[in-house]
Amino acid sequence: MRRVEHIQETLSCGLRVVVVPQPWLSRAHVGFYARTGSRYEDKRTNGLSHFLEHMLYRGTPRLSTAHDVNLAVENLGGYLYAVTQVDFGVFSVTMPPESLEPATLLFGEILREPTFADIELEKGIVREEILEDLDDEGRQVDADNLSRALIYPKHPLGYSIVGTHARVAAFDHDMLVAHHQKHYAATSSVLVFSGAVDPARALDAAERAFAGMRRGGPIVAEPPVHAQTRARLKMVESMASQTELRVCFRAPSESSPERPAIDMLLRILDDGMSTRLYHRLVDDKGLLYDVSAAYDGYEDDGIVDFAASCVHERTPAITRQILDLVVELAREGPTEAELDKARRRNEWESRFMLDSVEETASFFAGGVLFDRFQLPWDRVAENARVTRDDVREVARAIARPDRLSVVAVGLLEQEKVEAELRDVVKGYAGA
Repeated sequence: MRRVEHIQETLSCGLRVVVVPQPWLSRAHVGFYARTGSRYEDKRTNGLSHFLEHMLYRGTPRLSTAHDVNLAVENLGGYLYAVTQVDFGVFSVTMPPESLEPATLLFGEILREPTFADIELEKGIVREEILEDLDDEGRQVDADNLSRALIYPKHPLGYSIVGTHARVAAFDHDMLVAHHQKHYAATSSVLVFSGAVDPARALDAAERAFAGMRRGGPIVAEPPVHAQTRARLKMVESMASQTELRVCFRAPSESSPERPAIDMLLRILDDGMSTRLYHRLVDDKGLLYDVSAAYDGYEDDGIVDFAASCVHERTPAITRQILDLVVELAREGPTEAELDKARRRNEWESRFMLDSVEETASFFAGGVLFDRFQLPWDRVAENARVTRDDVREVARAIARPDRLSVVAVGLLEQEKVEAELRDVVKGYAGA
């Protein structure tokens, strides 16, 4: 695959900067990655990282309103993007190359000098976002939130990213300032440039834009313990037309030696409609319209997560088929043909990544932020060395009852369906 130049520098304030020039592209990109998110919160502050994300775009001393901020960015040909994840937050601007320097200076101003104006107004907006995960009675019905709470019942990894209405209502200016000072500091963040950028100009703009940023201290999180002893099941009644199903296995962490094998395992399970998951459940069995598998990796833990929306009464059968697939891979491993296809598709996808300023920035910045930096072509080579036995061993490691958690949200009040699903989950013996 194409090898690209990359530069890593540390600014005078301690902020790490990565520059990845992609001169064949027509866009430039600047992103800021910070160690923030729900896993660094407690019960009192849950949702504060996400709320702070909203508040950062509410104005600076020079740009007093959210409209002023957005207008300034859009006049440079870009738009503001932000998202809060469980263990990091992303802020970015993609723009024409000629706007790189003024956009970077503006970006630094927004991130370093928020005024936190219109707090109560923004609370109303966030409350609307929280409602998306609740039913008409105010109960949590988001299957992803419920599955994480089931997997991590006493740990912040089980918290909702957006928090609750009551918690958001209690946030104030002082809490925002304290959270911003702690998490938006130089030593716990990474600035990344990608696309049609000149490294010297990018680094000069970064120094000018972020010179006044606080150095800060390390952001650490308590690792989750694995206290689970048997399979867990949670069923939640919902009036939706289909059941939302999540079948989750605790897995090795993002930085574990097993990570390459997890990459290949996921590609064998779900990397197109010819792979095992879709072929078995949709084409062969006709049980549902769509199904997916994904890996959520943290620095100290991970989850292999199967997601499906299905007719209520088919929930037990679909759960059984998913569990059977995992057990088959744990016992037999993939075929050599499957693994060869996974290797080739992994190389192609990594090559395609370098045509996206956003994906490239995310790959490089994430590696630096979590101290697991790796070049894309080295990742490809590492994954290519994965064997059938490696995939089988990692599948066997996760395919255990004490690593299984299942959530079903739907009209499961029929005793027969509930009993069948309970029998499938509780009777799961692993590989």
